[in-house]
Amino acid sequence: MSNFMSTEPKWYVLHTFSGYEAVAKQNLEQVVENGNLQSRIFDIVIPTEDVIEENDGRRKIVTRRSMPCYIFIKMIYGDDIWHTITHTRGITGFVGPKGRPLPLTDEEIRKMRLEQVKVDFTLEVGDEVRIVSGALRDTVCRVTRVDPDAQRCSVVVNMFGRETPLELAYSEVSKI
Repeated sequence: MSNFMSTEPKWYVLHTFSGYEAVAKQNLEQVVENGNLQSRIFDIVIPTEDVIEENDGRRKIVTRRSMPCYIFIKMIYGDDIWHTITHTRGITGFVGPKGRPLPLTDEEIRKMRLEQVKVDFTLEVGDEVRIVSGALRDTVCRVTRVDPDAQRCSVVVNMFGRETPLELAYSEVSKI
């Protein structure tokens, strides 16, 4: 094994046992804490998506794992840390050629919404926007509150005959 270590934090994909995503994330967080690895491992994410579920004629938005058996980790990779991560309970290894980590591209990071993308447009209360991702994709709604510093807005969606408030990131909407 070479003594490779990157200098920039990048996103990597870890494979877990089926149904062990939360356990693997918790165990990895414990490894970071116990090993003082906060300067190397910055974020651990279980990919999820919101879906509309119907039960007894009632619809509700439910968060589900979008990629079962996988978790994402933002870290400064080095061969010295590979063993620690791959031997964490619940993790079967890195996703990449021959189990070696392969960093995600900027496009993959954007598509999976792992990081907030700074959006360069202004919103005002009363503007109409279209939701661009998730269960309510392509739904047109009205802006009721704007927080430009956090790049978030509150909107009202007409859903099932009534108005439903939602909080969204600027990156989740496009201005009409």
